[in-house]
Amino acid sequence: MTHGPVGDSTSGLDYEESEHSGKVVRIASVAALGGLLFGYDSAVINGAVAALRDEFGIGDYTLGVAVASALLGAAAGAMTAGRLADRIGRLSVMKLAAILFFISAIGTALAPNIWLVVIFRVIGGIGVGVASVIAPAYIAETSPPRIRGRLGSLQQLAIVSGIFISLAIDALLARLAGGSREELWLGLAAWRWMFLAMALPAILYGALAFTIPESPRYLVAKYRIPEARSVLTMLLGEKNLEITISRIQDSLKSDKPPSWRDLRKPAGGIYGIVWVGLGLSIFQQFVGINVIFYYSNVLWEAVGFGESQAFVITVITSITNIVTTLIAIALIDRIGRKPLLLMGSAGMAVTLGTMAVIFGTASQVGGKPVLGDVAGPVALVAANLFVVAFGMSWGPVVWVLLGEMFPNRIRAAALGLAAAGQWVANWVITVTFPTLSSMLGVAYGFYALCAVLSFVFVSRWVQETKGKHLEDMQSEIPHHEQHPTLNS
Repeated sequence: MTHGPVGDSTSGLDYEESEHSGKVVRIASVAALGGLLFGYDSAVINGAVAALRDEFGIGDYTLGVAVASALLGAAAGAMTAGRLADRIGRLSVMKLAAILFFISAIGTALAPNIWLVVIFRVIGGIGVGVASVIAPAYIAETSPPRIRGRLGSLQQLAIVSGIFISLAIDALLARLAGGSREELWLGLAAWRWMFLAMALPAILYGALAFTIPESPRYLVAKYRIPEARSVLTMLLGEKNLEITISRIQDSLKSDKPPSWRDLRKPAGGIYGIVWVGLGLSIFQQFVGINVIFYYSNVLWEAVGFGESQAFVITVITSITNIVTTLIAIALIDRIGRKPLLLMGSAGMAVTLGTMAVIFGTASQVGGKPVLGDVAGPVALVAANLFVVAFGMSWGPVVWVLLGEMFPNRIRAAALGLAAAGQWVANWVITVTFPTLSSMLGVAYGFYALCAVLSFVFVSRWVQETKGKHLEDMQSEIPHHEQHPTLNS
């Protein structure tokens, strides 16, 4: 199979038709709504932790299981979403995710005991995992290369917006009721309304999924060529339409439907590009970003802030994350994915290293670090600069790369595996931090080391994808290995 130069209109993939940009942006925005639910569901538990402990009279271990259960559900959802999307379509999987979010919202809000809370949180977590896979895959498959990075970044923007909305709603409901444990409306405590509120965006997401077209690459894979032709015309115009369809067909060509076996080389082992995707996912979590969001009170109280002020700072941090994601959206299609990741890794290594030194040398009182007049503000600034470095690089860029870096034939399965790895890594960091909280210097030192290793990893193994067409990602796999099932 031969290709014209990347970005050359003679290659048959002229996506530059500006008259179609509005439709493409709207479609990508609807798909990214899954990220909003993803962010909301991930963060909503924060406002209900104390209430759950008191309501059900549970200890720290059971509470930890309840908090982390959604993450394991997310790993399971991510593992199955890609293959499911190859079988029933991208849109059907989006609708399934919306249903799971809705069931989780209602079930958690009305649960009479902690174990039903855990079960419905797992169901919501499966929805999160499904959304984390389907949104970047769908956006990559319906977006022009010229603006694909910006549109792919909408996923991360939606995630951080969902986190902010969740924290804001938690605070508002608790304030209206006079506390998260207090009764609010219809005999339900405020913490139950925090979960119930997720039902509204779930309904909106499911309804809007009926207003966007199926992925043209899925339609071609299912031999629904007339439908694919119609969608491609709507998205990209009629120029070189048949050549576009032919290239998609060529990239998908095989005598068997896509399967997990496609991730394996004919000679054995997993394709290198799959390992790269998994590595990106793990490093994104191992730099400890969720520690800042899940356990930030330890830091802020050590600096001298009260508990109520700590919540305000957490909201401000979530706003910072939104702003830095907007910066990434502005830069990603101009300077590329790889330079952003490298800059982010360097920034995270410096800021995390600073925090490791400060907390590693801090005096302890009652098992908590006490920072001085100089060390406290420096740690506070370092923590926020870490969020800036992550938010403008590894936060959005990893999701963009996972959506576009894999060849058409293995995209859904490889993205599912990478996203599952990300959720497992998230779970590992989340459940190990409480044990490390008495050794913050060690914890932040480990995250700083991971940031340094992420720089080396990106430098050596991550390829730039800026401006490439998805069909050109085939070139990342040797020609004789592009259709592994033909040789298996």
